[in-house]
Amino acid sequence: MSPAERDLLQELLHAYGPGGQEDDVRAICRRVLEPLVDELTVDPAGNLVGLVRGRAGGDGPVVRVMAHMDELSMIVKRVEPDGMLRLSQLGTMYPANFGLGPLTVLGDAEALTAVLLLGSEHTTPETSQVWQTKPDGGDRAMQWSDVRAFTGRSAEDLEAAGVHPGTRVCVHRDRRQLVDVGVFVAGYFLDDRAALTALLGAARLLRDGDGPAGDTYLVCTTGEEMGGIGATWASRALPGDITLALDVGPAEAEYQVGADSGPVIAYADDAVVYDKAISDHLLALGRELGLSPRAAVWESYDSDGSQAKSHGQTARAALISLPTLSTHGYEVQHRDTVGRVSRLVAEYLRRPTGSHRP
Repeated sequence: MSPAERDLLQELLHAYGPGGQEDDVRAICRRVLEPLVDELTVDPAGNLVGLVRGRAGGDGPVVRVMAHMDELSMIVKRVEPDGMLRLSQLGTMYPANFGLGPLTVLGDAEALTAVLLLGSEHTTPETSQVWQTKPDGGDRAMQWSDVRAFTGRSAEDLEAAGVHPGTRVCVHRDRRQLVDVGVFVAGYFLDDRAALTALLGAARLLRDGDGPAGDTYLVCTTGEEMGGIGATWASRALPGDITLALDVGPAEAEYQVGADSGPVIAYADDAVVYDKAISDHLLALGRELGLSPRAAVWESYDSDGSQAKSHGQTARAALISLPTLSTHGYEVQHRDTVGRVSRLVAEYLRRPTGSHRP
């Protein structure tokens, strides 16, 4: 990972971007994309859409490349009379994955700090939510109904700050620092800030070298964690028949994918079978470029691409995954993963053989 890639990834990690409130992430992506694309717009779904026109004489297909801006987060379910917040998840995430610790509550009038609490370990079965999660107690996995967010504020203060059911809550910025672990990097929300960094890197490679063979829409999408909302809209509204998604993928033995693997080309997930001709071509390109790509069939998984295809909004879909340890947790990637994916995306857009139906 180059210093510029790392700096951009860290900036994106520090930005809060819960589903439906991706404004800060979109502002960073806009700043980076603006000098790299021919047109830049925000569509009605909140997606940031950059158009890179195909090179003169190019006969490639129109391609939509997507990476999502939203992060796994929480939403206020109710405000208790004592100022505690009861939370639900936005996306598939469990309290233990976030960890007990500081949060940012994005009130309408004020962003305030809270702490995610379970309760004291020095308790008995009378404190049922703790006892049920103890190995020597109920030995049950921690649920959202077990935890609460301590705000240190009264219910009246929270109302004045604009905190109410529907307010988004995120992991605090103090816990969003990228950490080096040997040749790996780690942190919350590499899903999907690492893929966004790869998308922006591909835009730079296209600008600095040969452009794409056909018109290309680079789309920073909204609401992927809640069902691919932005990608489904953009796939319907934009020209072209191909949606290529970028997202993390689980580096697990059951998929024969290691954390130090190159880009992973998905052939299927829970929602769809991806387009075989495009997937085969991506795999071949990755090998030609020396990127050590892998093929995988994901389970317990979907993406912007598969959501768009399963809803009938794109004719063809493909997925490039960034191999990641502990997906939807405190995530770990090889430091070269972002750059490898940028190279593969840029090369595919320059040489989209396999993108035409026979």
